[in-house]
Amino acid sequence: MSTVGTKELGANGETAAKNYLLSKGYKVLETNWRHKRWEIDIVAERHNEIIFVEVKTRTGNFFGEPEMAVNKSKQQFLGQAASEYMHQKRLGGDVRFDIVSVTVTSGGNEIHHVEDAFFPRA
Repeated sequence: MSTVGTKELGANGETAAKNYLLSKGYKVLETNWRHKRWEIDIVAERHNEIIFVEVKTRTGNFFGEPEMAVNKSKQQFLGQAASEYMHQKRLGGDVRFDIVSVTVTSGGNEIHHVEDAFFPRA
């Protein structure tokens, strides 16, 4: 049984996701950006597009794939956070929402990147 707590597991997953994105040519602009009750795990840029990344980390897929945890409510929440981020940074242009799932296994991390995973409704 692992002694890694939920918070540490999430932080390790976010680091793995960040390193993965960097290896794929993304420029990471922010990690764990917060404003009031909103949080965005990773804000990245690639090909003149701002990408808001939700990271989901699990130790297995007993309850389904980690990316399935990003339900409609979470999508709307992320959309509101992204809107505030764009406003604060005075950014315009194309945006997209990705999910990076990290499944921790005995052999290391399995990373699954879902590009353009959803578009939150206003």
